[in-house]
Amino acid sequence: MLGNPAGRGGKTRRALVLVENLSVPFDRRVWQECTTLRDAGWTVHVICPQGATRDTESEVEIDGVRIHRYPLRAATGGPAGYLREYGSALWHTVRLAREVGPVDVVHACNPPDLLFLPALWLKRRGARFVFDQHDLVPELYLSRFDRGQDLLYRAMLALERRTYRAADIVLATNESYRDVALRRGGRRPADVFVVRSAPDTDRFRPVPPEPELKRGKPHLLCYLGVMGPQDGVDYALRALAKLRDELGRTDWHAVFVGSGDSFDAMVELSRRLGLSEQVQFTGRIPDGDLVRYLSTADVCLSPDPLNPLNDVSTMNKVLEYMVMGRPIVSFDLREARVSAGEAALYAPANDEAEFAGLIALLLDDPEKRAHMGKIGQERINGPLSWRNSQASLLAAYAAACPDAEVATDGPDRAGGGRTVE
Repeated sequence: MLGNPAGRGGKTRRALVLVENLSVPFDRRVWQECTTLRDAGWTVHVICPQGATRDTESEVEIDGVRIHRYPLRAATGGPAGYLREYGSALWHTVRLAREVGPVDVVHACNPPDLLFLPALWLKRRGARFVFDQHDLVPELYLSRFDRGQDLLYRAMLALERRTYRAADIVLATNESYRDVALRRGGRRPADVFVVRSAPDTDRFRPVPPEPELKRGKPHLLCYLGVMGPQDGVDYALRALAKLRDELGRTDWHAVFVGSGDSFDAMVELSRRLGLSEQVQFTGRIPDGDLVRYLSTADVCLSPDPLNPLNDVSTMNKVLEYMVMGRPIVSFDLREARVSAGEAALYAPANDEAEFAGLIALLLDDPEKRAHMGKIGQERINGPLSWRNSQASLLAAYAAACPDAEVATDGPDRAGGGRTVE
């Protein structure tokens, strides 16, 4: 770990983390990064939007991290809505950055790929720029809107290039994203560090199962995550209809935890498929309730369909299923296999009938479920643990600020910050 990150003048280093699409500490990855930096001796400030029902204070200090939040209305009504959202977010970000004052590192988390603008302003005032690439925004556009490589897609590629060019160091969430930074972004291998997302194993721990959550059925199926157009909740619901109608299985109750742009549409689809009695939508729930559902689940669902974004993205829900020791059914995606390995069964991409068949297979084999769950927990506590990501994050900061009087036990810079997978 880094020691006290003092610069040449002996002052404690200051980092400013910029986030636009989630509040903090609700954004779990960002919060883990902030607390890692805090523990390494950095003074950490965060600028982010206010949450709707949580993270609502405009300014607060939590566990030594100072958080500055601004009001933000999510985009509606197409491109004009996004322009309003992003314009407002950039204005508030710059306003609050002025209040924070000089920093040594500005750490910008996408999406969108517009935070390089305030980052460049801070760079001119002496900060180093760390770009934390949470999503491939061009692929997100292709996967979410299905409009092909049109003018907006090309504009997003241009903004991504500008962000890569402006950054001193790039953080990638997995090797697929790292490859994009090298190939499409033209970055040097030594300047791109893999910092994988990982669950907080102190917060996510299994508890005794609660059979009443199964609503009188022998088995509980669980989905956790965002419900947007690219997240595949519709695939999961159609697979559950096939599980009932084609395989004759009614011995299950399913709970879908989370929210998003498609939440209302998914509730309506469930109704049209005749699943309302067997499928429960909870919306967002407290972590304690989430742990109760996951601890009781027999099988967890990762129905993200094959598309340009999902194939190369690490799904947080898969990691959270694994830390809770749950077996997973997933479509066959490149990074899903990297994360879950043998903790999941993989249906051919977007094949809802095969997805349903794998659910049925696991429901009939409790020994296989237990074995897969154990594999998942071992992976999360071993090669995919946050300890490895912490080392890579701190090595990236050491590379960003080479004049700081620090030591690190992270990967050496010649390795490009690559973590074990």
